Amino acid sequence: MKHRIVVLGAGYAGAYVAGTLARRLAPADAEITVVNAEPDFVQRMRLHQLAAGQEVEAPRLADVFAGTEVRLRVARVTALDPERRVVALADAGADGGGELGYDTLLYALGSRGADHGVPGVADHAFDIAARPSALRLRERLDGLEGRDGGGGVLVVGDGLTGIETATEIAESRPGLSVTLVARGELGAALSAGARGHLRQACARLGVTVLEHTTVEAVEATRVLCADGTVLASDATVWTAGFTVGPLAAASGLEVTDDGRIAVDRTMRSVSHPDVYAVGDSAYAVGDNGRPLPMSCGSAGYTGRQAVEAVVGRLTGREVPNAKLEYLGNHISLGRLDGILQMVDAEGRAKPKFMGGRKAARIKNGIVGMALWATSHPTFGMPKRKHRLAAAQNVPAEKAVA
Repeated sequence: MKHRIVVLGAGYAGAYVAGTLARRLAPADAEITVVNAEPDFVQRMRLHQLAAGQEVEAPRLADVFAGTEVRLRVARVTALDPERRVVALADAGADGGGELGYDTLLYALGSRGADHGVPGVADHAFDIAARPSALRLRERLDGLEGRDGGGGVLVVGDGLTGIETATEIAESRPGLSVTLVARGELGAALSAGARGHLRQACARLGVTVLEHTTVEAVEATRVLCADGTVLASDATVWTAGFTVGPLAAASGLEVTDDGRIAVDRTMRSVSHPDVYAVGDSAYAVGDNGRPLPMSCGSAGYTGRQAVEAVVGRLTGREVPNAKLEYLGNHISLGRLDGILQMVDAEGRAKPKFMGGRKAARIKNGIVGMALWATSHPTFGMPKRKHRLAAAQNVPAEKAVA
């Protein structure tokens, strides 16, 4: 029997892991299946651009994995039973759903927007955590631009997503008024110089910034603030953080308070050794002793470590420690401006930063490189791949660790 590897999710982390495992493991021994709810690869780092009205490439996953021997299953994961080692699926294709068994599971289902229990967010706010929701916002903005006097867009949340969304919409749709609502100081995690650059960019683009403002409720045409302020809004965009879905916790995997899967240094579940978690789904502690943030960078680092662990354990080799770093933030401020803010070993912003067109070009290059790496998951595939140790061609709990 082949060792069955199932990867849940084909975002930056899942697609990378599946392709790299296909490059390194012999297909005679290992069968790799990717399960994803959508047929396309979503460039999540560019969803603010998509919402603003720009064209963003979405390669077909069938094309991404063509020629790799990776099996693609377009389906939604409805349940996970790690004791039986099966995943329950629902899809509209010929397979019709059912269960999918595995010997090794890589959990890469990512994150979604967090409403923090604020009333009205689910009913009245837009988000850009997924491609369908970004397209709904785009349609709404198209409608606002088509009416007399334009309209007002309210972006709630001053994290990186909120900053990128507000500045992108303001630059792409100058006929709309854009307000960014910040719970604290704008760009509080940045260096003083970077904060100044960010303020200048918002002023240049006409983005109104409201600091130290907490939104308590969202309604169809306005938001209510904790200090009693009422803000009119034709489109409220909720970018106040991310959270993971309840699937991992419901399955009995050990998770943290925020629902992320607790893993060891090799991204292996601390409660179920047949399961690995990568990307936003994993609660991974970096080399600096701090939890890695939910980010594309973390997806790459945790993905590389998980691949090394799976390949090492299945082939009887030593499992090396890949780097688990948090180096800094790359923030786009429209297409012509940006900020590169590096951090120290404690995760604090370094005094120096890069801003302007050069920073924007670097950020665009990073995003483009991430797409290329995902769209070419087996580039440079070697002619000889690692064969699995004899004991690894049986269910994982019987295999040599």
